[in-house]
Amino acid sequence: MNVGKNVVFNPSQKSGEVKSIEMHHTMVDKAEPGDNVGFNVRGLAAVDIRRGDVAGYSDSEPTFVRHDETFVGQIQLMDIPKAVSVGYTPVFHAHTAQVAVRFQELLEKTNKSGKEANPSFLKTGDACLIRFQPTKPMAIEAMNEFPELSRFAIRDMGKTVAAGVCMKIEKK
Repeated sequence: MNVGKNVVFNPSQKSGEVKSIEMHHTMVDKAEPGDNVGFNVRGLAAVDIRRGDVAGYSDSEPTFVRHDETFVGQIQLMDIPKAVSVGYTPVFHAHTAQVAVRFQELLEKTNKSGKEANPSFLKTGDACLIRFQPTKPMAIEAMNEFPELSRFAIRDMGKTVAAGVCMKIEKK
């Protein structure tokens, strides 16, 4: 990140110019990957940025999925008390975002007994490909594009029930 570059925050779609960058209470001209920095953006107030927003340069904006779009993810169910099926809507934790996401379609299930296409339900220990639909916009990337922003945890009833990665984003 460089001072003077335009950045955009998605999914809130707010943008502005980087005015200053600070590292360990010292002003710097640029930040490299892995640096812990604070930065000011001209044209934006702190209230314009929401939890779950991801910053990127305006010429290569961070990907986000709207509430009317879907993405395909691969998950591993770890500790789920009952079988789940289409319509299940737990909370996804992807980086700092927390978004309720609906299981729209179960595509493929793999477990100790083998693979099954279009299963009717899932239970603890199953690995599966699922088409998900978020209830509100969320920033997420496909595994082959940006692995660090493709990972998520699924929580329900106060505990982590599954973990997974986004394989493909299906834009409208």
